[in-house]
Amino acid sequence: MARSTKPLVYRRSAPLSGRVRLALVVLLVAAIATAWVTNRLLTDRFTETTRNRAELRLALYSGNLVSELRRNAIVPQLLARDPALIGALNSADYAQSSQRLISFVDEIGAASLMLLDSDGRTVAATDRSRLGENHRNGPYFVDALRSNTTVFTTIQREAGGYSFTYSRRMESAGETVGVIMVEVDLAKFERAWAGISDAVMVTDSEGTIILATEPRWRGLTIVSALERQPADGAIERAIRATADWTAQDADAYLKGEAVMRIDGRIPFRGWTLTTFTTYASVRERVNAALALEIMGFAILAALAFYTLSRKTALRMALFQRESAELRALNARLQREIAERERVQENLAVAEQSLAQSSKLAALGEMSAAVSHELNQPLAAMKTYLAGARLLLRRNRPDEALSAFHRIDDLIERMGAITRQLKSYARKGQEQFSPVDMAEALASSLSMMEPQLKSRRIKISKILPDEPVRVMGDRMRIEQVLVNLLRNALDATKSEDDPQVEIILAAGETATLSVRDNGHGISDLDALFEPFYTTKQPGDGVGLGLAISSGIVSDLGGRLTARNGEHGGAVFEMQLPVLNEKTEAAE
Repeated sequence: MARSTKPLVYRRSAPLSGRVRLALVVLLVAAIATAWVTNRLLTDRFTETTRNRAELRLALYSGNLVSELRRNAIVPQLLARDPALIGALNSADYAQSSQRLISFVDEIGAASLMLLDSDGRTVAATDRSRLGENHRNGPYFVDALRSNTTVFTTIQREAGGYSFTYSRRMESAGETVGVIMVEVDLAKFERAWAGISDAVMVTDSEGTIILATEPRWRGLTIVSALERQPADGAIERAIRATADWTAQDADAYLKGEAVMRIDGRIPFRGWTLTTFTTYASVRERVNAALALEIMGFAILAALAFYTLSRKTALRMALFQRESAELRALNARLQREIAERERVQENLAVAEQSLAQSSKLAALGEMSAAVSHELNQPLAAMKTYLAGARLLLRRNRPDEALSAFHRIDDLIERMGAITRQLKSYARKGQEQFSPVDMAEALASSLSMMEPQLKSRRIKISKILPDEPVRVMGDRMRIEQVLVNLLRNALDATKSEDDPQVEIILAAGETATLSVRDNGHGISDLDALFEPFYTTKQPGDGVGLGLAISSGIVSDLGGRLTARNGEHGGAVFEMQLPVLNEKTEAAE
């Protein structure tokens, strides 16, 4: 029966000519070559795009995590000096302590705050259910008692996960009276990451996973967490191999699926942030492009068959069936493209949310800046108050009144510093006025008078005979001078014969140099970076020079630093000098 059928078929369908066969072969070879080249090029391109986006997300995640840690790190240092909490520990009266901590926690954004007495008992907490707990053997309590700085502790919970705390001991009259503890909420980042990335984990310096979007990973090493589970059956393995044909060599496997792994160092205690991104988006985009190409070649083939083989009804029916399949494929492709566009829109919204979170994290740095800049006036006010109290006891009210006038001036200066710190976060439109650099220097030295009197330090000034004037804001210039003088005083603490030399010169620019005979500068590159400091914890947070450099830049000048030829450090502030021509232009 089969032998009688084949001749019948050959008689009904005209044999293909040599030219038609050649055209079909050329078309087939061109389609295969184009698909192969397109697959290689688009796979590399889309893989690199996916990797770049993963690296961008990793940088955003790392920045948000570090900002949260730094913002909470300053809290124990501030609360350890709170007179109300210290008084409560001394008097053992904690009636208002918990309410005070609750009023702080909303402003700080921490998970919880706890106040421990010297025996490790919780006497005040934002979570009142934890009152009375004993933390005497807790590492955050023991380490805080042994250290003079803020202690960071990572503890694995019995219920799973980790808790992250900052703790610092509180002292009164030179004796330890308690410990203040701040719990940092890092679990919110896990929840945020789980809705955006395929998988994210954070490991400590020992390689243990402490944060992860997969709860079962916490407490394991990366090798244990990424242990691949291959497909069970041969059919499943074949399907998976077919689905991964457009992917490059995998960096790792999650649940048997190939993923791209991106590692990044977090500048905090040797932590590492790792993200995993599947190749699904790469496969979808490559397959979509290949499907379009195949569809195009199929259309060309259909047209060729239609033009060269329309003599037979059998070929026409074949072309019609192929056209119906192509229309169905086109509909599926359109649905896939629409779905991919929706996914891209969701990703854009998520990335905008991350950018807004980074902006909000900058508020933590501003709070640290306010604390730093107000320390100097507060120290001066404390000295003047002590002097006024002594004068009143000696029945010298007139001299005490003079001290109170100085305190009033310092309060006005603190208000001005607060306004200037607002401009540090956002450029203002303030009008500049002529400023005499010699008068600004004299005002700054007056500001530093209490510190200068408390130490035997030799200060020499070299000033020109003629006034040196610049166009700027006198309050901000004095702020820079006070920061430079304070750094010079701190640098000469260990010197037997401390000396500070101030030189004011006028040329093309107004240059004010502050030299000291201290130990010099060890890292000039990072000197003006925020939060970089060589001082002991509690003496500064490393924002003075960063703020001063920004102020001088806003005034059109520059602030530089170098080590002196005979030791010590030299800071130079250069500002455009105000002469007759520039004054007329103004």
